[in-house]
Amino acid sequence: MPGKRPILRCPACKKPLTNRSPDFPFCSERCRLIDLGKWASGAYVISSPLDDVSDAVEDNRSTDSDPDKWRNS
Repeated sequence: MPGKRPILRCPACKKPLTNRSPDFPFCSERCRLIDLGKWASGAYVISSPLDDVSDAVEDNRSTDSDPDKWRNS
């Protein structure tokens, strides 16, 4: 359906808003501060740690490499 836009809602109070709001994505400074307070108090948490594949690659390189072995003599 062309032309139909999704309804944007404030993440704190769920009030409908437009993306032209000066406090976007919030409807007001009050809702922005409520959200900030939730972050500061620890109310928002990541449910499980993410594994970074690049760490495993770096660990493997550090145990398998000798700096002198790679130098051209």
